[in-house]
Amino acid sequence: MSGSNPIHVIGGGLAGSEAAWQIAEAGLPVVLHEMRPLRGTEAHRTEGLAELVCSNSFRSDDAELNAVGLLHQEMRRLGSLIMRAGDANQVPAGGALAVDRDGFSRAVTAALDAHPLVTVAREEIDGLPPAAWDSVIVATGPLTAPGLAEGIRGLTGAEALAFFDAIAPIVHRESIDMGVAWFQSRYDKAGPGGTGADYINCPLDREQYAAFVAALVAGETTAFKEWEASTPYFDGCLPIEVMAERGPETLRHGPMKPFGLTNPHNPTVKAYAIVQLRQDNALGTLYNMVGFQTKLRHAEQVRIFRTIPGLERAEFARLGGLHRNTYLDSPRLLDATLRLRAAPRLRFAGQITGCEGYVESAAVGLMAGRFAAAERQGRALAPLPPTTALGALIAHITGGHVSTEEVGGPRSFQPMNVNFGLFPPLDCAPKAPDGKRLRGTEKAQAKKRALTDRARADLSAWLGEPGLPAAAE
Repeated sequence: MSGSNPIHVIGGGLAGSEAAWQIAEAGLPVVLHEMRPLRGTEAHRTEGLAELVCSNSFRSDDAELNAVGLLHQEMRRLGSLIMRAGDANQVPAGGALAVDRDGFSRAVTAALDAHPLVTVAREEIDGLPPAAWDSVIVATGPLTAPGLAEGIRGLTGAEALAFFDAIAPIVHRESIDMGVAWFQSRYDKAGPGGTGADYINCPLDREQYAAFVAALVAGETTAFKEWEASTPYFDGCLPIEVMAERGPETLRHGPMKPFGLTNPHNPTVKAYAIVQLRQDNALGTLYNMVGFQTKLRHAEQVRIFRTIPGLERAEFARLGGLHRNTYLDSPRLLDATLRLRAAPRLRFAGQITGCEGYVESAAVGLMAGRFAAAERQGRALAPLPPTTALGALIAHITGGHVSTEEVGGPRSFQPMNVNFGLFPPLDCAPKAPDGKRLRGTEKAQAKKRALTDRARADLSAWLGEPGLPAAAE
């Protein structure tokens, strides 16, 4: 098979890197096109493949009670390079899987550079791919080159939708006052590589919190260009100051919630709000401010964030920023194998499809690579069961979303993280061992376990192998 025409993947982010890996592992040649360092972007700072430009967290690794944790597990079972590199470069983050961003990128880059069937071409594809490329995966993410974006728009006859993603600041660990702050995970929960004391917590009392919220709301933000003025935010990545504008209590019930934490410096007094920082690199020298993505001007960030107790002398390795994201109306434009209906030689993967999150982007890249490899090899690839995390995510992107266009309403497809709401409902509600109905938290957890058990069994059947025990990888 290695002598056949190569499959081309455009974009060396998480989705493109994963797609290229899956194709090569299927025994097919692949060319991965990445424009950095020939041309940089507003968000990237290195030329490494799979660079993490926002959070370093892959979110929950709990495959029993969390949809993204289940997605992690499924990707591991399908030989994901992104998950392999993430597991090898994890840093403590409570119940989450967070990674050393530089080590992670180096691991992905090294694996692809070393693979005999992968060619990494450092070049920009600023327009539709050449007609001779009969199988192409476009995984250019939120920063698609203008020429390529215009070419896609010309094929689809549709305006690409766009929204803003904001980036959180990163603080030097040694500049945090640990006489005020302390290490603890919420409810002391230990995750992969963690101890149950994986976050740095900075407490605010009621007056400090009120002053902080007021400063955020009044802070000077980055000005929008005219073409950006009507671009919405993705709700999963709202700037901290935008959340503050939604009401004075919004932050303390969001990223600044004080629950599950006890201040060892003053254990009898409960903090009114908490700012958490999560380890960002393996050395433990850098910590990012969890949930503090922002569009505040840099000077305002320094001034306002240094009013947080424990961060009065904070030194910032990187301040927050803002970048524009672009995605397709995928349910209308893509088929079930992620091919563009108007030009089936083109597949799409990653954020440009309307998934949201690093893990989800890589997951769609994984399936795009498998779809492309199967097509090249002339073999049928059965649709993923929609009861799996991978299947539910692909189904949402390629047709599971309910549009209101038919009844005269606006097009409403929006970026989506994987969640249990995308899964088909259970045939029957779980019950207690004595047959009685469950209620409250017990009912919710039983439902999630039933969904994840079903997903594991159905993925095993799809793979043609025996099911794994519930806690196995």
